[in-house]
Amino acid sequence: MDRTIAHFDRRSLLAFAAASATGTLLPGCASQDADPGAVPATAIQAAIDQLDKLVSNVMASTGVPGLAVAVVQGDRKLYAKGFGTRDISTQLPVNADTVFQLASVSKSVGATVVAREVGMGRVSWDQPLREILPWFELSDPNISKLVTVGDVYSHRAGLPNFVGDILEDMGYSQRQVLERLRYVPLKGFRAKYDYTNLGLTAGGIGVAQAVGMDWGELSQQAIYGPLGMARTSSRFDDFMRRDNRITGHKRVDGRWVVNTLRMPDAQAPAASVTSSVNDMARWLSMLLANGSYAGRQIVAPGALASALAPQIETAPATNGRSATFYGFGFVVGTTTSGRKIYAHSGAFSSNVATNFSVVPSTGLGIVVLSNGQPIGVPEAIAGQFFDLIEHGVVLREYATSFKSIFDALYAPAGSLVGKAQPLSPASPMALSEYVGTYRNNYYGPLQINVVNGALVITVGPAAQKYPLKHWDGNVFTFEEQALEATPNSIFMASFDKGRVTLEPFDSEGLGTFVR
Repeated sequence: MDRTIAHFDRRSLLAFAAASATGTLLPGCASQDADPGAVPATAIQAAIDQLDKLVSNVMASTGVPGLAVAVVQGDRKLYAKGFGTRDISTQLPVNADTVFQLASVSKSVGATVVAREVGMGRVSWDQPLREILPWFELSDPNISKLVTVGDVYSHRAGLPNFVGDILEDMGYSQRQVLERLRYVPLKGFRAKYDYTNLGLTAGGIGVAQAVGMDWGELSQQAIYGPLGMARTSSRFDDFMRRDNRITGHKRVDGRWVVNTLRMPDAQAPAASVTSSVNDMARWLSMLLANGSYAGRQIVAPGALASALAPQIETAPATNGRSATFYGFGFVVGTTTSGRKIYAHSGAFSSNVATNFSVVPSTGLGIVVLSNGQPIGVPEAIAGQFFDLIEHGVVLREYATSFKSIFDALYAPAGSLVGKAQPLSPASPMALSEYVGTYRNNYYGPLQINVVNGALVITVGPAAQKYPLKHWDGNVFTFEEQALEATPNSIFMASFDKGRVTLEPFDSEGLGTFVR
């Protein structure tokens, strides 16, 4: 989760943090060989009876505008309710049919789309991605031939954390982003877990192409339609047409305000699902029934079991705590009483936060959706609920634990943060000396001009502009709003012999542009 705070796309890092939090704080320290036994019906009802209070307490302590929660046991929906408002400017209420953006919970939903195609024999988890997406290339030709659908769905393809996310922010299309991954150095193929939205996206797009559909159509035909998820889609336009949907919110100076919703279609298999808790309850029931729903087999059990099985370790066992893993689109671990749990969280910074958690030995699954920036609310509710199920009491202060993870990500970014500018900075060259077009295979061209006596960078298809301020010698600074940087962030643009390196673009050593 440590992506050097100076060099990250916060939107993706928050999504990754949410997924990691699910894997590190929900699983516990009991042996996976333990037999925890059945959960009494009285314990389940007692936990359900406390959900209203759990939600109300978390909302009161955080002020998050709106929440929706659903709990299923097998094919029975035990609980489905909305809380708060879907939009603080209108005060329209949230209910169990309110549609939320799921963010990275989309990875798990999308994995069941792929699993259905695997079960039907159209693709396989072990199928080389190049066979179904011939134009997809990585920087190592040998790995390009070997990398499979399962490799990208388990984040073990050797691509670095968050790769391609900045390109999407710059305005590149899905195809353009995926084609540029060929310039990214690889490391740890099938030996290292690195969370990659666009790598997983390539897998989903390849599967859709193999069956002759786009991702949204395939998702509808494979999962949403058969499950009767009438308020679920993988297209942002469908979400915007819903009559009962949330708006995103962020905190500004301690108060909540409406924020622009993120359009995630470029990462469709990884981040684009929108749904309600009533619809997600159907999906949870399918998971608990090994891929069947209402007497119909939607996903073949074997294909689904592969997605839910540990595929790569995400965190080693430590301090008596079991190791955690990632499957194909799912976080996999054990609870405090040794039960298998699979889950995922999602987050668009300054907009939404989501979580689902399933403990199959209890027959229970919970989904929590919110329309406020990621502060651990969904994870806290899910964690408290399963503590009540397993122990009758809440074992830890989840809200505090999760909040500490996310709050660390809201610190100002950049290596110059907290540093004073030199009292007598060295003079730069004449500004005209920096003007020109600079090339970069991965990010594309960058243009530098002098506007109103200051250098201005223009970069990407969206023509994002970043005015530069002189710092010292050939070092300038800028604020990177396109990456949703926190207030008081400060980044370097360093010039050297016809080259300029942009700090937030340089996490993998790809941030140098040559004139």
